[in-house]
Amino acid sequence: MPLQEGDFITLSYTGSIAGTIFDTTDEEVAKDAGIHNPEALYGPVTIRVGSHHVILGLDEELVGKEVGFEGEVDIGPDKAFGPHDPQKVEAFNKNAFKDKPKLGMHLKVDEKGEGVVVDVIGNRVLLDFNHPFAGKELHYQYRIESEVTAIEEKVNGLIRLYAGRDMEIAFADGVLTITLPPGINYDRRWVLWRSRVIGESLEHIPEINEITLVETFRRKEETG
Repeated sequence: MPLQEGDFITLSYTGSIAGTIFDTTDEEVAKDAGIHNPEALYGPVTIRVGSHHVILGLDEELVGKEVGFEGEVDIGPDKAFGPHDPQKVEAFNKNAFKDKPKLGMHLKVDEKGEGVVVDVIGNRVLLDFNHPFAGKELHYQYRIESEVTAIEEKVNGLIRLYAGRDMEIAFADGVLTITLPPGINYDRRWVLWRSRVIGESLEHIPEINEITLVETFRRKEETG
């Protein structure tokens, strides 16, 4: 059956720019491309079609395809990271930075965020605050691996997508229970995206009426 917006699927993909791979769900491909992240969870990702869990151009490409489909797509800047905006390239005094600015260096400016040094002229430093891939055409190879129907798998997919980890999940009688691992409140990524995971779960999975987060603390056993 052709995929529609709202379907949950597992997806494998590799994205490249002018032949250089910048993102992939395949760990071996990541290692070969020199972009491997030892803290990342590799393997097919669970996404909801139409929710922009992947680049817009790839998300739109999935509609109408079927499970098992393998394809390639070129995506222009308008449906990727946007055009390169010259207004986001600004000059600053070199003395305003603690470290000596060099080409390619990432520097933070409080009110602007992080920019990349694209030129140093005398005492002036040009910083580009555009996304590194702004104005670039992306190429994706992808495969639709499976359709996801289990409630627990859908929610764990959202947790993986936003928080980059797995959690213990149970679902019964409209109540979804997420058992939080020890020390989760120190996980900045989970703290940042927790409300997004809960919000999308309630919005896009109608079987869920309530979500309960369970955090357990145990007394340390005495030794000796």
